[in-house]
Amino acid sequence: MTGRFLSRIAIVLAAFAFTAPPAMAQSYLDGDFDASVPTLSEKVGHAPGTRITSPSESLTYLEALVEAVPDRARLVQYATSWEGRPLVYVVITAAENMARINAIKADLANVAAGRASNGDALPVTWLAYGVHGNEVTSTDAALMMAYHLLASQGDARVDQIMRESIVIIDPSQNPDGRARFVHNFRAALGLTPFGDRQAAEHDEPWPSGRFNHYLFDLNRDWFTLSQPETRGKIAAMLEWSPVVVKDIHEMSGDDSYFFSPAADPLNPNLTPAQIRLYELIGRNNAAWFDRMGEPYFTREVFDLFYPGYGDTWNAHQGAIGSTYEQGSPRGLVWERRDGTELTYADGVRNHFLASLSTAEAVASNADRFMSDYAAYRADNANGAAGRGAYVIDLAERRWNAEALGRRLAAQGINVLRRDGAATVCGKSYPQGYLAVPRSQPAARLVRSLLDADTPLPREFVIEQERRRSDDLPHELYDVTAWSVGMMAGTQVQLCGSAVGGDPLSATSSIAPVAEGSGSFGVAVPWSDSGQARLVALALREGVVGRATDEAFTMGSRTFPRGTVVFSNAANGADKMARFAELAQEVGAHTVALESSWVEDGPNFGSDAFVRLDPPKVAIAWDDGVSPLSAGALRYVLEQRLGVPVTPIRTAQLRNADLSDYDVLLIPDGSPAGALGESGVSTIREFAGEGGVVVVIGDSLDILASGDSPMLAVKREAALGLEPGEDADAGSSLAEAVEITSEAEYRTAIRDENALPDTMPGALVNTVADRNHFLSAGYDGGAIVLATGSRIYTPLDRADGVNVLRFAAADDLVASGYVWEENRRQMAFKPYQMAQPTGRGMAIGFAHDPAERAYLDGLDLLLANAVIVAPARVR
Repeated sequence: MTGRFLSRIAIVLAAFAFTAPPAMAQSYLDGDFDASVPTLSEKVGHAPGTRITSPSESLTYLEALVEAVPDRARLVQYATSWEGRPLVYVVITAAENMARINAIKADLANVAAGRASNGDALPVTWLAYGVHGNEVTSTDAALMMAYHLLASQGDARVDQIMRESIVIIDPSQNPDGRARFVHNFRAALGLTPFGDRQAAEHDEPWPSGRFNHYLFDLNRDWFTLSQPETRGKIAAMLEWSPVVVKDIHEMSGDDSYFFSPAADPLNPNLTPAQIRLYELIGRNNAAWFDRMGEPYFTREVFDLFYPGYGDTWNAHQGAIGSTYEQGSPRGLVWERRDGTELTYADGVRNHFLASLSTAEAVASNADRFMSDYAAYRADNANGAAGRGAYVIDLAERRWNAEALGRRLAAQGINVLRRDGAATVCGKSYPQGYLAVPRSQPAARLVRSLLDADTPLPREFVIEQERRRSDDLPHELYDVTAWSVGMMAGTQVQLCGSAVGGDPLSATSSIAPVAEGSGSFGVAVPWSDSGQARLVALALREGVVGRATDEAFTMGSRTFPRGTVVFSNAANGADKMARFAELAQEVGAHTVALESSWVEDGPNFGSDAFVRLDPPKVAIAWDDGVSPLSAGALRYVLEQRLGVPVTPIRTAQLRNADLSDYDVLLIPDGSPAGALGESGVSTIREFAGEGGVVVVIGDSLDILASGDSPMLAVKREAALGLEPGEDADAGSSLAEAVEITSEAEYRTAIRDENALPDTMPGALVNTVADRNHFLSAGYDGGAIVLATGSRIYTPLDRADGVNVLRFAAADDLVASGYVWEENRRQMAFKPYQMAQPTGRGMAIGFAHDPAERAYLDGLDLLLANAVIVAPARVR
């Protein structure tokens, strides 16, 4: 061998020198490598596992790889991040397959559509890395995987993978978050890396690299499609129809390695055939890990229930979608609590071998993976997952219903549209409907998203209740409810018979409903997200509107509370022309007004109408608030409603001048420490001088504390318990009690200040106070997401208003699972509350209405608080 060739092998093996036994290196990494294929060291300047590769360096290297072997690799950009970084994937296969790649893709599309293959299709293994930007070893493993497949010579395993399958590598699903992590890590790094977990290089500043630009957890965005990274990725996957998708992550540095099979509960829409293939791949992963003596675990922690993950969403499309988790060094070296060291190179090696063993399992069983996938899609198309259709009423929250239909279509789901009045399954749809047939290839995803409820397995529920009875935590990893129709605030009915209509495109704009142009002006009914967006955009462009907190009737038409009227006299022809353009762009619903005369309700000159101005909104940002809550609130207001939001760091709020702002948002979190007494005083002064303070979740505590709380509510302890006090003030001894039973023992050892048991998340019903302007658009209440253990006492009438309260216990749960005592305790307690404070107002949400941006049915609640409330406190 030449010296240059030997140096290339050394580069490949350098990353694995820390713990890799010789047998592992000879079996899988030693061998011949094509000298014309560039190494990471040659193109970027460091060997794999020795430095954390940045997104730009990764792209540079992949471009060089593909340029060197264009007959076996193609680089495709599938999206652009918020911050302008390209998201790419690399298609890798044998040269003879690449030469007919278009025919392969076309046949894969046949199979995905439920049609018979013509023999061209090959199984696609999709390897996705780094959806969380600070889970850093994964991207370098992706680069190693690409090199190994393209540079290996005479390796029978690699030859089989290349010949029998297509491997697609997505090296960095979140380049903005990764860039943030790499910048902070390199800035903190000194002469040598340190394993001390207290070292600055392991202590990421807020918001950490986990999240994308808008601080979203991209692994919870799969069916919401709120972020460009997700939208591009799903479109790319639908082009290729992978049979296996591996989403490659990191977890605590004290943990080992996780791969499938997954933990319970499994989503009931998964099939037995899929579950068998999970085990097949897992056994092959295990054989490789056993060979190198690397510990791992399966069937714990990471389940396949919530369909918004990269693993479960793809499993609902028929793929074998799995999460792989490697203990994270969060840098180059990490001192574990057991005294051992975990290095960056260890993590790169483990992810690389897990990736290679997965691709090997697929290629070794190519016919089985293809046939099982084909059967899954064809059976669904023929009604195996159910017949009939879900029908979405376009008369209720029309804009949200239309947006939901397009989101479903963007996930490869067949959606039909019928305009005009129709009757389906005995129900009248006066403005038409959207229909989603259940007999289609993506049927199980359709069912999981549109069924009113996806039940937890009975045996799993019994076990969780047993655990709770023994004071053990439950084992649910995420929410138990996600019915997308409910979250959009739309009406969805399951019709047992076939329903017709025209195909709905994922990319078409929402058509406006413009009912004329009146001589007096135009009304915007306060009915959905599109209406709120139109109003926000119009106000930003100087169009003057007035909103009512009472319904009014003109002729035979009644306009709901919250309706905004834009008069010709107040705006002039040019502004009203611009308003009409905005309505067209948004796809909003406007109604012409010929005069200002009303038959019932307030006239436009009444105090019931207030002039709206474009709100100036600030948000507490940085330490003390949840990045997820802060990011979702900002995203919903800016991107969905069109309201700019100024982030102000929490520490800066101690001395901030907020006089230029109308609204201050305080996301969920624990901001008291970061704010300090002076920061809380700033908030009080802001509200006292006429500002609107909107506070979410646990952050309510800063408003509910003190002798004169801005929200006179208290957080409740667990049901049946009072906050504990000493039996005898001043004594260190508690009153002696006699314990005579197991039940008395359980009572004796319980924490008297315990909060209610934590709910993983369920959709629950609320009831509105219809006399308050903040509930406009929700006369019938709203379905909200409730998580955690937050239950507050109601505001009394002397202090404020419970704008939305939870429904009675028997009517509370709309979808999902709620512990029995939580269900009883939540009944009639407040979800949204409002209390006057000086000349301003404090508005509190017990749970986050912007959670993950998938509760678009609650957008009007935020619009009322941010756009309308400042006008009401003037």
